[in-house]
Amino acid sequence: MNKISSRRHFLKTSLGTGLALAGLRLGHPSRTNAVEPIKRSGKARLALSMAAYSFRQYLTERDPARRITLFDFIDYCADHGCVGTELTSYYFPENPSVDFLLQVRRHTFLRGLAISGTAVGNNFVLPKGDKLNQQIASVKQWVDRAAIMGAPHIRVFAGTLAAGTSPSEAKASCIDALDECAEYAGTKGIFLGLENHGGIVAEPDDLLAIVRAVKSPWLGINLDTGNFHTANPYADLAACAPYAVNVQFKSEVTPRGKKKEPADLARLVQILHDADYQGYVALEYEAAEDPYQAVPGILKSMKDLFAS
Repeated sequence: MNKISSRRHFLKTSLGTGLALAGLRLGHPSRTNAVEPIKRSGKARLALSMAAYSFRQYLTERDPARRITLFDFIDYCADHGCVGTELTSYYFPENPSVDFLLQVRRHTFLRGLAISGTAVGNNFVLPKGDKLNQQIASVKQWVDRAAIMGAPHIRVFAGTLAAGTSPSEAKASCIDALDECAEYAGTKGIFLGLENHGGIVAEPDDLLAIVRAVKSPWLGINLDTGNFHTANPYADLAACAPYAVNVQFKSEVTPRGKKKEPADLARLVQILHDADYQGYVALEYEAAEDPYQAVPGILKSMKDLFAS
């Protein structure tokens, strides 16, 4: 057995045992049709995309001379060699019309790009009731919008723990909401990716337990390479990579107890190769340097690594 095969065997056996125990802790020991590691034939294939969040300060700029639109961002992605563009929902008009969504789809197609996905700022750890129902309705609404645009993926969040809600209650609410939304997304042929974004999904075991507790095959992980602030972020990313349906690529990592440091981009790409990941890898630039200065170099590095 070669080194890569040994690594995969270890991940499959150790994760299977640990996640079964995690599922028991969450109170879902008998779930059927749970999300499993994605089995892909063939070698890893990484498609370069970029998240609109990378240019957030310009997409929300009040000065018209500096402000850019989603259409400008799509053009930027095309001009810099991306094959996809992630159009974060925060930068759409409030209640965008079908006509606007179709304009976005048309413009993206004519620039030779695919819309790799979108993202919503949902909160699924609210107590059961009207507020949680509103969050679920919002995600379903964006599923409909993604379908109009031809976007195959929406990254979603667990959310911020509400005062007076225990972690176990929050996890139960999140799992039920994901179940409902993923079932609906599946009717439109759209994947939901739960992002490792702090709170109840700050640790890989909790994230994996929640994902595995959902019964829909249309749910996976939106793997954010900069969001595990754990002792060994790279090992935790490797544990979650077999469940990834989309990847947010960051130029920095922050191990527990340390300051931000440049990410080992080659190591991140190797993690995706080891998992046979096939899909979009969207740069989500968050570092301090102006994106117009930093992003072109990072995109070039990503393209070079993807091709090697």
